[in-house]
Amino acid sequence: MSLSLDHIVIRVQDLEQAIVHFGALGFTVQRGGTHADGATHNALIGFADGSYFELIAFLRDAPEHRWWDAGHRVGDGFVDFALLPQSVGATIDAAHQRGLLYDGPIAGGRIRPDGERLEWQIGKPPAADLPFLCGDLTPRRLRVAEGDVRHHANGARGVANITLVVNDLEASLTRYRALLGELNVQRAPLPGYGITLAILPLGSTTLTLVSPARASHEPAAGLESDVRKHLATRGEGVFAVALDAHENGPAGELARELTHGAKLELVASS
Repeated sequence: MSLSLDHIVIRVQDLEQAIVHFGALGFTVQRGGTHADGATHNALIGFADGSYFELIAFLRDAPEHRWWDAGHRVGDGFVDFALLPQSVGATIDAAHQRGLLYDGPIAGGRIRPDGERLEWQIGKPPAADLPFLCGDLTPRRLRVAEGDVRHHANGARGVANITLVVNDLEASLTRYRALLGELNVQRAPLPGYGITLAILPLGSTTLTLVSPARASHEPAAGLESDVRKHLATRGEGVFAVALDAHENGPAGELARELTHGAKLELVASS
């Protein structure tokens, strides 16, 4: 069953501040509105490839919410990503048949600043290394605006790669095969770096799974140290995102103080 990237979630403590910061980085930011449960509100950064970033902040304490960060212990940054199915229910059923137990479909929605009510369904994954599912009931163009809002001064056009850190690479690959079906997995050993990785196709995006290759008691440095630190502080999940950008645009990692801790890189391509 074909699944493509829907969006990547970046949790922020102050949404207004985040809108200003991402705007200063050359992104066109749209106000999204308040979610149906009243716990969160968001802003969106839409890309030409149809995917988007969701900047999300809490409006009240919400310990029941999967992205709630009590006392801001973990802090701002990536918290999740979603895939877009043609049918959430059918995708969940297919995953169940392959032994992967997603919860759902679960109703979701929000009200835009212009009063438009949006509705969707989600599927919740059984493990933190997996994406959630997000499928529209109202037209997707109402949730993910089209046109000039997808153009960015920094040249960003879409998501080229998502890097996930996982505890056990083989176990994660088994779960992704159950979700996505047969995969053309590319192995890319990095001798001397203390990590193992695998690259999966995800429509026009690639997904890179990274895990430590050595026992946790062994000394670590560089990328291995960063991966271990992420697992210890934030758990499994999105580690970094590379954005496809215009060939004549700026390239390189964006300032972390403006991305609210999210490791973002612009990669120029023709």
